[in-house]
Amino acid sequence: MHKKAALPITLLEGKQTLPIIEAYFEFSHLKHLYRQGWLRHGIEPKYCESVAEHSFCVALLALFLAEEYPLELDTTKVIRMALIHDLGEIYAGDFTPKDTIKRHEKYQLEKQSILQVLKKLPHGLEWIALWEEYEKGESTEAQFVHQLDRLEMALQASVYEHLGLANLSVFFESANQALSGHQLKSISKALEDLRD
Repeated sequence: MHKKAALPITLLEGKQTLPIIEAYFEFSHLKHLYRQGWLRHGIEPKYCESVAEHSFCVALLALFLAEEYPLELDTTKVIRMALIHDLGEIYAGDFTPKDTIKRHEKYQLEKQSILQVLKKLPHGLEWIALWEEYEKGESTEAQFVHQLDRLEMALQASVYEHLGLANLSVFFESANQALSGHQLKSISKALEDLRD
């Protein structure tokens, strides 16, 4: 995995501190972990989005789009889910569809990461359950956040294309396949129109 720096939690080795401080040092690793798919498609590290930047933008999309979605959603749950959806990548890393890892193996690595980070926190089991709900994708909220995850990817691809950094057609195609809601499809269509 390509990253800007090693896991910040290593800076606390041999030191006793509060669980929230340990968790923060773990969370902050996502600021250093590049989104690997962009690097593989020629985006230079100096322009490459981190996992933390991606998660922040997914959460912003959740904040601004959840109440406009035609299906009834628990907006607070959606925003919380968006904020934590990639915490499993802290120790597991950011896998792409091109990686030769089975879906179940990826899930197990990410779940181990989630347990390591969240179980030490107050209400950790509730946060773990929320992450698992997202992973299973069975609730309306989880399905919506999965779509926002793909929509954010297409939006970021559009930014990179407008900067002239690469042709990222594959990311738009992937997003279009994942989107089912009319509202989100219309945003994707508007992005496609910007490419012409």
